[in-house]
Amino acid sequence: AHVDPAFAKYQLIALTREWFMHPNGALPAYEWSFDDVNPPVHAWAALNVYRIDGSRDREFLERIFHKLLINFTWWVNRVDAEGNNLFEGGFLGLDNIGPFDRSHLPVQGELEQSDGTAWMAFYSLAMLTIAVELARDNRAYDVVITKFLEHFVSISRAMNEQGLWDQEEGFFFDRLSVPGRAPIELRYRSILGVLPLLAGVGLRQTDVEGGESLRKRFAWFTERARGARIGAQEVGSLRESALGDSLWLSIVDADKLRRVLVEALDEESLLSPYGLRALSRRHLADPFTVEVGGVTATVDYEPAESTSGMFGGNSNWRGPVWFPVNYLVIEALERFAHSMADVTVECPTGSGVQMSLHEVADVLRRRLISIFLPGPDGRRPVHGWVPRLTDDPEWRDLVFFHEYFHGDNGAGLGASHQTGWTGLVADLITGRCGRVGTKAGEASKPPAPEEAPEPSTSPKAAKAAKAAKTTKAAKQKQPKKSK
Repeated sequence: AHVDPAFAKYQLIALTREWFMHPNGALPAYEWSFDDVNPPVHAWAALNVYRIDGSRDREFLERIFHKLLINFTWWVNRVDAEGNNLFEGGFLGLDNIGPFDRSHLPVQGELEQSDGTAWMAFYSLAMLTIAVELARDNRAYDVVITKFLEHFVSISRAMNEQGLWDQEEGFFFDRLSVPGRAPIELRYRSILGVLPLLAGVGLRQTDVEGGESLRKRFAWFTERARGARIGAQEVGSLRESALGDSLWLSIVDADKLRRVLVEALDEESLLSPYGLRALSRRHLADPFTVEVGGVTATVDYEPAESTSGMFGGNSNWRGPVWFPVNYLVIEALERFAHSMADVTVECPTGSGVQMSLHEVADVLRRRLISIFLPGPDGRRPVHGWVPRLTDDPEWRDLVFFHEYFHGDNGAGLGASHQTGWTGLVADLITGRCGRVGTKAGEASKPPAPEEAPEPSTSPKAAKAAKAAKTTKAAKQKQPKKSK
């Protein structure tokens, strides 16, 4: 989107065309199994491409929105087996993170997923945000805003009240519902328990006062939200922030946010020197084991390739650092920071250092970027200990965009060309991630010079840069000619 927004928009539209999207609304997962379900991030992606391109191509946004209305309906009707607003989805791109194959359970029943439900809350808020944007020019979208607001409230309430939130542990877990017995809570610590943080958004006062009917609907909602609570959390809380937000919606309140981050920011658990691990390091010495229907299944911490035979052994969610979920967590923390500026958390956990949510997001951002930067020994963590990549001057400055990264040392693993997701590091470097306060058409503010990491350059490139800098300085010293 930064390089060629027209092409980025074309890619998003292509998947919703009739030769890709099923008439019932399903989007294909990948070439060897169209029917698997991937996280519903299409609306979020469309919104971000729209913003990067200057928030002006309403036709693109509207075209995507109409097709995603069908996809959203498919999710609600097909991936919520019990109709209780707890979603399944199985695969969801996190295939090997659990003790068993989530798409083919060892017993009859339903796996109500923390991530599946969180993704749908996230999807609801992305669609709501798009509807708000489109309603600026067309008040017919007011009723759609209300639709997604109600969806979000129902999903958030279900997630907090129906067993996915563990008050004792202060974390979200999947729950296996088996006929004839009590639900089984799968208490292992993974990125699944952090994903509910993604579902949070602030709406400006001007967004909810654009039309008479919408004002009435929001007045009704906010009045109900003051009395309706999800556990200890208000469904919607009225807040005033530097951005002028009037309504903040999220699955978690400040207390739940702090409790989830205790685990997420613990270096003995999910926090790696290079970002958030997919699975807690605690499970290295203490694997999680569950017995279901005579089948015993185990999941343990593996920072690199998985040794599990599931999916042919080609599945690696048991410890490595993956860029897409890390990126989305950083963005979510920035959104929370705008609405909860007074909230601080200990980072890393046990360090005694209190940080704002903005600062925590920056810690994660810097750790992810450091994967690609030369360390004190001159070696880039992404290159591992491959002699040609670490020592050869013709190779050491060529950076690969690996599929995932070793959970302890940051070495690049899997495919080396995953620019479609690890390329997000470029957006982290520009500082755009999480700058959700940017107004329509306004460029995002990059990080201050001291925040931006210095790229490694070859001697030849450094010499050329120095020469260019000298030339520019000389030109600036020349007296200006009068007109």
